[in-house]
Amino acid sequence: MAFFSFPYSERNTIEKCLQNLSESVFVGLCKILGTSELVTMRRDVTNINEMIENEVNKKKFIMMISGSYGEGFRLLGSDQDYMYWRPNEQVIWDESLFKNYNEQNQTLIVSDNSESPPGFTLLWLPRNHIKHRCILSSCVVMKNKHYISSSKYKQTMPSYIIRNPIIHGPCKSGFINGVYEFDEAHTFQSRYWPPSASSWVSRCRTWPKPHVVRDIVKKGCHFVAIGHSLGNHVDNEWRISFSLAEKQLIYSMNHCQFLIYGLLKLFLKDVINNGLNSEDKILCSYHLKTAVFWAIQQNKISHWSPQNLLQCFWVCFKLILKWVYKGVCPNFFIPENNMFLSKVNGDSQTILFLRLYTLYERGVVSCLLHCPSIRAYVLNVLYNPRLTVSIDEHMMIPEFTFDQLLLTEIDMNFSIITNANLRTIEKLINEPLTQYQVAALQDHTIRVLLSNAFILHNKYIGRGGNNQRYITDKISCNMLKLAARFGCISDALYLAMYYYKTSRYTEALSIIEMTKVRLSHAIFMLFFIFGDRDKYAQVVGGKSWSTKMREGMAGQIMLFKDIGYINELLIEQSESLHQVLQIPPFALIHMLEILCYIHVDSTRVQTALNDLRNRIQNNIIEGVLYRDISWQILGICYYMTGNFNAAFYAFQKSLVHIPLQQIQTATIIRIIILIYQFF
Repeated sequence: MAFFSFPYSERNTIEKCLQNLSESVFVGLCKILGTSELVTMRRDVTNINEMIENEVNKKKFIMMISGSYGEGFRLLGSDQDYMYWRPNEQVIWDESLFKNYNEQNQTLIVSDNSESPPGFTLLWLPRNHIKHRCILSSCVVMKNKHYISSSKYKQTMPSYIIRNPIIHGPCKSGFINGVYEFDEAHTFQSRYWPPSASSWVSRCRTWPKPHVVRDIVKKGCHFVAIGHSLGNHVDNEWRISFSLAEKQLIYSMNHCQFLIYGLLKLFLKDVINNGLNSEDKILCSYHLKTAVFWAIQQNKISHWSPQNLLQCFWVCFKLILKWVYKGVCPNFFIPENNMFLSKVNGDSQTILFLRLYTLYERGVVSCLLHCPSIRAYVLNVLYNPRLTVSIDEHMMIPEFTFDQLLLTEIDMNFSIITNANLRTIEKLINEPLTQYQVAALQDHTIRVLLSNAFILHNKYIGRGGNNQRYITDKISCNMLKLAARFGCISDALYLAMYYYKTSRYTEALSIIEMTKVRLSHAIFMLFFIFGDRDKYAQVVGGKSWSTKMREGMAGQIMLFKDIGYINELLIEQSESLHQVLQIPPFALIHMLEILCYIHVDSTRVQTALNDLRNRIQNNIIEGVLYRDISWQILGICYYMTGNFNAAFYAFQKSLVHIPLQQIQTATIIRIIILIYQFF
């Protein structure tokens, strides 16, 4: 580097400054992308969700959370990628492998890459006993064989989790609950490692470690529904996907390597692609991931650490610059597959190279100053060259914040679990789980208990004899009590709802009063997204996750669309655009209190109504985000007590607030009912 020509003392000063810069950027990236512990937690929670989903649906499909989300990133605007494949459908590389399968139980598909570019293949059916209609309806006849058309397969295969999806590349894209963006890819699996990637195995001398290589090869690869744009069969070809292998490679990185990959993603978004329209963004994060893989394996840097983070970034950046100059980006597993072939060529290649070379001429420090995400961390050292930077990750995220992120992670992942049951959870309890997986599994267990209690009651209500109804009621009550015992403070309100639903108003009021007291002492409330940090550390700091939940936490009440909880909220559940209706616990407490008083003590109804109205008007129930459902609940309560004018006003207020719950249709229905009552 240029500073080697300086006198020894100056050279030491510059080296120390560069080290401080590297460490400062490392701290910034830990805060933006996550510390090693936080990334581990994210991966553990997503992996336990994979385990739950796959145990429930193992005869139907296998699911893998892939892409940036599965790798451990939580970047703003990133979507969540899901891969699905059916276990009884297998791709083989030649017909000689038939003998290794029971064709009565397996649908065998043969790969034919004789006319496809490297990394792509055609898939044809050697037998006529295909059971899945989507495969049969996706076939085209070529060379007297039935080939599965990738374009037809994408169109015919129904989505598992997305409503009204659109085709985007090899995936179906859409939203869940109007918030989380999902990409869902339906793939085929091969348990055999592709022959075209055999050179990768012999190339792995230093990285990854032999046991990682063996595990990757053992799990094989997948085929995603997209052809090469320059191939002869673009509508029928399939791309060989190494998503599972890439996920394992990311997991095998040290944290500095992971942060370099994340820094490249930030740099791509904030600097390289800044100001470009979608057509001109020809460099993508997959190219960056590939560059990091090659840089690690080729030993271009002997030691990836916070102290030389800038050097690591610069090595990867120069590798990408070299690839763009040559117009060649070799796939990490099949180097013959040039991933720049279809996009990075001609004028687009020249423009991209000049853009990158201009950045290269400015040097690494100047480049990073152009990245808004980490500019402050670079300037901090440039203004204070002798600044000592602490890279102790344990000091970067307080326990309160970490637990908050864990709760959010669990809550976000639970939205994609379709039908977890107690048998699934019982089986997973006996598996070797990490502390974060135990926490997520505990939360899932509580959610399953709460849901199943109402499902069971609704199934047998009005059916069977008295003895059957008594047994059903006993089981439901026990499940709700168990959930209240091991869940967070607000989970007791499900038992209060059940008592109200079954006309046990006194018991419901007793639960409500007890929960009121416990909520007043709650340290952290997820629906507020804040809490008393000092008190949290003092009361539950260092304790087990179960203790923290029981003694310090409260969350939203989640009502799933296809489960009836109480009749007064059925319209909101059915008309919401989300699968889950979320209600702040204080709003539900006051609602249940009012509904119970209507039956047992009408003199206290108005006082309870006033309390609910005052809390909402003073904005001390739910903050800004949940005011739509809170005003809706106030309107329902006024309607139940016969005060139609006040109900009309409350429903109008619900419509003007942030529509987080997407219940506008329900509100309009309520208003129409009121107008009918008036006339």
